[in-house]
Amino acid sequence: MSSVEGGFEEMRSKIAKLLKRFGVKRAAIFGSHARGEAKRESDIDILVEFEGEKSLLDLAALKMELEKALEKRVHVLTYRSLHPLLREKILEEQRAIL
Repeated sequence: MSSVEGGFEEMRSKIAKLLKRFGVKRAAIFGSHARGEAKRESDIDILVEFEGEKSLLDLAALKMELEKALEKRVHVLTYRSLHPLLREKILEEQRAIL
């Protein structure tokens, strides 16, 4: 297993339980971490789909918990909120977490 793959698997295992606790039924990493181009200072971009409806406050709470657990800046987007012009690229590069 390459160090990139090992890093992804470590990240996935760290956050999968947290995502489930917040009622996330589907999640993926995209951006530099998904492409294997992340640097130490790179943020982590995560797509989520919740079971049922969640509020913006729920999304913010999830973001804060992820940042605390990963000790990195995290961006959390929902699949439904993806901008149409970016959607295809993001979905092509996503790597499943859940």
